Amino acid sequence: MSTTVVVGGSNGIGRLIAERAAGRGDTVVITSRDKARAQTVAAEIGGATTGIALDLAAPTTIEAALAEVGEVDHLVVTAIEQTQQTIAAFDIADAINSVTIKLVGYAETVRVLHGRFRPGASVVLFGGLAKERPYPGSTMVTTINAGVTGLMRTLARELAPVRVNALHSGVVGDSPKWAHMRDDHPAVARTPIGRLVTMEEVADATEFLLRNGGMNAHDLNVDGGWLLT
Repeated sequence: MSTTVVVGGSNGIGRLIAERAAGRGDTVVITSRDKARAQTVAAEIGGATTGIALDLAAPTTIEAALAEVGEVDHLVVTAIEQTQQTIAAFDIADAINSVTIKLVGYAETVRVLHGRFRPGASVVLFGGLAKERPYPGSTMVTTINAGVTGLMRTLARELAPVRVNALHSGVVGDSPKWAHMRDDHPAVARTPIGRLVTMEEVADATEFLLRNGGMNAHDLNVDGGWLLT
């Protein structure tokens, strides 16, 4: 039986990934900043799923938060912090918080768990396609998501033979953030497949990266061809 840890697994795509893993019979650990929420969602997912509190914004607490996690086959780090930032109106505290969560927090989570990885273990880090296509207010989002690529690449070297990949999705049409989007939104028209990608497609791509032994040190874009337009 495999053990899958999903950081940020109490909501959205992270929860879906956890549900799919539990449905296959995996032992699953999900995290949320709120312990009660993590435990409630774990009970809803069912199977051998447990929920723990973990705050990527407080990286010095991550080691203690993960103390009860045993051996790990798959680690997915999906947690994000959306922030609107421009250089003209730069909020230093918000910027530091964002970097801490998605770069320092991601790295510390992998550091803490890497000694518990079983042979054949794999890691997927979530970035985002703002790294390729900045938009107004994406100063930090673009910078951090580009940093996820750098983090993934160095981890793939340092942790070899553990495989480490990064997934970068476009606008996910049925995700909690974008579910309100109308079919006539410009993002739909600019996507060659004629629609936005779905959470199921992102979850499926995540599982591909986790389980395909030939995939290592790759950035996988799941965007329906949006970057072509």
